[in-house]
Amino acid sequence: MNDFLSPEFWSKRYQENQTGWDLKQVSPPIKQYVDQLTDKELQILIPGCGLGYEGEYLFEKGFTNVHLLDFSEEPIVGFQQRNPTFPVSQLHTGDFFTHKGSYDLILEQTLFCAIDPKLRAKYAQHASSLLKPGGKLVGVLFNRDFEGGPPFGGNTAEYLTYFKDYFSEITIEPCHNSIEPRKNSEVFVKFVK
Repeated sequence: MNDFLSPEFWSKRYQENQTGWDLKQVSPPIKQYVDQLTDKELQILIPGCGLGYEGEYLFEKGFTNVHLLDFSEEPIVGFQQRNPTFPVSQLHTGDFFTHKGSYDLILEQTLFCAIDPKLRAKYAQHASSLLKPGGKLVGVLFNRDFEGGPPFGGNTAEYLTYFKDYFSEITIEPCHNSIEPRKNSEVFVKFVK
């Protein structure tokens, strides 16, 4: 089993402050998407939430049904310390592939690029199973390759092979507002069940 498939691997990365993926802010493409949402009752899941900046932003904007999920307990504890009024019942530590729920929206920022690429088709299927009819999987994926991993890269053609069987509408566009180090290497995705 690969080390990165264990919660201990990710907990150690947080403990040793080896969190190069952590933007320390809401991802700008996701922030722009959230800013146009008007239904504050949406059931939202953020898998692989890390320290949860997107969840924090949504909660501050009045979204009350935001659920954060991470494989490691470390970032969930960190989020809770920064956001003591956030409902504990909406903080989840565990494996995305065994998570159960029913959501209107899944926000993808870092999970897809962190899992073994062999699990990507399973990710697409499970994300679809967690969404209500008409639900959306929205977020940012890499549009480049990496040596080794995680993160693991990919491209639009590859992503289509995973998601086309589970979503009726697929939109994949270059990000125009990525942070500078990721400029021209991300795509914004919106998949509608």
